[in-house]
Amino acid sequence: MPRPRRSAVSVQLLIQYGLDHGLPLEACLQGTGLDWQQLADPSAEVEAEQELQLVANLLKGCQAGPGFGLPLGRRYPLNSYGIWGFALLSSPTYGDAARLGLRYLDLTYAFHAMQLEVHGDEAHLLLDDRDIPAALRGFLLERDLAGMLQVLREVLGGEPPLLRIELRLPASDNAERYRHELGLLPLFAQAENRCVFPRALLDRPLAAANPHTVQLCEEHCQRLLAKRSQHSGLAGQIRRLLLERPGRLPSMEQLAATLHISSRTLRRRLDEEGCHFRLLLDEVRQTLAEELLATGGLTLEEIAERLGYGEVSNFIHAFKRWKGLAPRRYQREQSARQRPGASRRA
Repeated sequence: MPRPRRSAVSVQLLIQYGLDHGLPLEACLQGTGLDWQQLADPSAEVEAEQELQLVANLLKGCQAGPGFGLPLGRRYPLNSYGIWGFALLSSPTYGDAARLGLRYLDLTYAFHAMQLEVHGDEAHLLLDDRDIPAALRGFLLERDLAGMLQVLREVLGGEPPLLRIELRLPASDNAERYRHELGLLPLFAQAENRCVFPRALLDRPLAAANPHTVQLCEEHCQRLLAKRSQHSGLAGQIRRLLLERPGRLPSMEQLAATLHISSRTLRRRLDEEGCHFRLLLDEVRQTLAEELLATGGLTLEEIAERLGYGEVSNFIHAFKRWKGLAPRRYQREQSARQRPGASRRA
């Protein structure tokens, strides 16, 4: 199953890690289809495959060995996860936070599937690496494991009470680095990747617990995950096809013909992904409208025509629904922000 799109924050952290180890920016981004200007946008999102290519570039360029990913995990503070991190902090207990975090794991930067199990007096967090390319597994296990422990430190307000860590990695000559970064020496060459804590940790109350806040955060997580999922699978393919034809947005029937399926099959498969063609079309129109307004030189009538609106008033109404203001006002505000010195005056 394709992974949902993800925040570009992780890519930014990976690039900085590469730069800190002497890898040029061009080498970091090679083959990813990403550029630094695009990533500078705080709301930017990337495909999981683009981040995986960046990881491959990092490992090759830095000639990384065992333990290279461990220090990187500490660079993922809880606030780098956005609303997901706030939801964890607002949970009643650590167990509630863990279960909520796993429900919305696709909002994090982890590539491992994770599962929480209870065995007697122990709680086990399993990290499944079967869907990760073999060449990247060691590094991503180190990063995801260290990143998970960093989240745990901030949620608990101190070092987590680890009992043991079991890893599928072979024994390392650099074992002390693992002890230093993880707090104990892992057991290597095990059947599964797992962190083991006392079962009682799950019942520990959290200082910032707030039932109302966690409910609002979870609702936001649901909406964000649904939106990102629209960029993957068939929905993502439809979105890309729509963006390829900004002057003549195709209908559902035309897109179905391009994909060599019936419009009924297209509708059914989108329903299975929890998406609808009208929502995708609306999202693409918003994206294109912002780009066309930013370029300047086009009248509102011309923009409306390119987006498939029969009347300019329909476009203006839709844009107000998207952005909360009229197209020309949005255009003026964007131009003002881009003028030299605008950020200093703000």
